[in-house]
Amino acid sequence: MTREEEEAQLRAENQALQKALSLALEQLSQAREQLRVALARIEELEKQKTPPPAFVKANVKKPQVEEKKPRKKRDAKHNHGRQRSVPTQLVEHRILTCPDCQSRLGGISLARVREVIDVPPPPPVEVIHHWIFKGWCTQCQRWHEAPVDLHEQVLGQGRLGVRLVSLIATLRTGMRLPIRQLRELLHTLHGCQVSVGEIVEVLYRIRKYAQPLLDDLKAQIRASPAVQADETGWREDGENGYIWSVSTPTIRYYEYHHSRAGEVVKRLIGNDFQGVLGSDFYAGYNSHEGLHQRCFGPFLAGCA
Repeated sequence: MTREEEEAQLRAENQALQKALSLALEQLSQAREQLRVALARIEELEKQKTPPPAFVKANVKKPQVEEKKPRKKRDAKHNHGRQRSVPTQLVEHRILTCPDCQSRLGGISLARVREVIDVPPPPPVEVIHHWIFKGWCTQCQRWHEAPVDLHEQVLGQGRLGVRLVSLIATLRTGMRLPIRQLRELLHTLHGCQVSVGEIVEVLYRIRKYAQPLLDDLKAQIRASPAVQADETGWREDGENGYIWSVSTPTIRYYEYHHSRAGEVVKRLIGNDFQGVLGSDFYAGYNSHEGLHQRCFGPFLAGCA
């Protein structure tokens, strides 16, 4: 290639580059104009945007995720699993010979402990016959029986002991077990044959025996400077009723009534109660005309 041809080729390339540069500058100018128009439109839309409602919370930036610290290793003293109960009986299972070759084993030591928790079989009912002897006095011309005092063993003149009577009362009142099921339970567990009528009589006898104690508790409640009262539904013998409670820091007293009227409140705390009655906003407690403290729960619920 001659020098003239080389110069001509360079001039042609230069012209092509100038045209390409001019075209690029023109495209850049157009892009700038489009960007200016877009920014102006965005600014116009931002001015037209209405503020969010008051109930809309502002966006909160999520905190940067920090690296989790390695978990602290647990002390070895806490790695023993569930704590074993104190054994009441120990049964050893020893092995002296190899079960495969019948050779005598050496180095006998404790391999493991397996814990079994169970209840002993229920004891059968204990029937005690008290033989009360009598003798004839020739001087008085009378028969005399040996003195017997069983007030710590039986309730009144009944034949059921105090432990059995207490069990019946607990199953009936605390566990709310029907009388026939209660009777079946006593027969199944302890072989105790008791009729339904005798169970009912025992419950009435317990009530009569405990009435002075209940009256004393009610008197203490009425003398308290403050009493909290409440009531809840309680279905008994197929009829709807209510369990009423009056409580002090040391006494909890309950009574069953078919009524939910305010007269029950007067029966519980008395007409001349001088302390402060605490209750909810049930209208039945309005029968008390003395000092009255209402619960704050309804107020807080109404203000929410």
